[in-house]
Amino acid sequence: MRTGQQSGHGLGTAVPTQPSAPMHPLLATPLAYLALTKPRVIELLLVATIPSMLLADRGSVDIVLIISTLFGGWMGAASANTLNCVVDADIDKVMKRTAKRPLARAVVPRRNALIFGLTLGVASFAWLWWRANLLSGLLVVATILFYVFVYTLGLKRRTSQNVVWGGAAGCMPVMVGWSAVTGSIGWPALVLFAVIFFWTPPHTWALAMRYKEDYKAAGVPMLPVVATERQVTRQIVVYTWLTVLATLALVPATGVIYAAVALVSGAWFLLMAHQLYAGVRRGESVQPLRLFLQSNNYLAVVFCGLAVDSVLGWPTIAGYFS
Repeated sequence: MRTGQQSGHGLGTAVPTQPSAPMHPLLATPLAYLALTKPRVIELLLVATIPSMLLADRGSVDIVLIISTLFGGWMGAASANTLNCVVDADIDKVMKRTAKRPLARAVVPRRNALIFGLTLGVASFAWLWWRANLLSGLLVVATILFYVFVYTLGLKRRTSQNVVWGGAAGCMPVMVGWSAVTGSIGWPALVLFAVIFFWTPPHTWALAMRYKEDYKAAGVPMLPVVATERQVTRQIVVYTWLTVLATLALVPATGVIYAAVALVSGAWFLLMAHQLYAGVRRGESVQPLRLFLQSNNYLAVVFCGLAVDSVLGWPTIAGYFS
């Protein structure tokens, strides 16, 4: 069974784009280092961190703290992504989707990339400790270590469940944001963690369905490589339900705006996942990248709804029943 031939880019995972025009030599090196940080992947940081901070300080906006936390979190994510490129340089050369990354093309020396990644990590910890608190800095360090050692080195090339457990690293921005405001970790932060944790598999597997031959050639056992499309899309449906249920678990700590957004967008996301599964069951040619791209929109809508709800600070759902 073949899949659709769309292409595009997403929030949590970047996909190939059209070749760009030759750039000026003076720009080539700094842009290569910037590419190591995977800027499009870091978009998730912005989408997740800000609403988490606004919810933690519901009804108030500390713009200076938000900007400071975003900068420190950006350096942490850039560090993790750069170190990921260092570890995965060998398979990036094999996969068409990643063949244009700086280390795959030997544009940046691997040693320099390693130093760059480590420097960003240390700077991220120091910055967040200074501008927010020690807990936020430690959470960023834990995120970097988990992403590099647990996911990239431990899980990615060994198990089809790599993105399920390894995806926990991508959930950490909400914890960093919450801790930057409160100096602790509350239950709403854990629920937000769960939202991204359950959202990551359907988001990533939809992309992997389209590029499974790439993963197979690189020896990465993503679920679409080792399982049938029917099995994969069934798992996508399961994790989509878990994602939507997790967003609803946050409702007591929010107001009517978030509750409405979570319900409506959740129904839409579930419809998309079930349509993909139904298409595979009928033996149709499906377009998994459509779900991949729409999953980005879904998460953005949910978190934007949370941000607006938190800034307005209207009575919470739990408050109506207290």
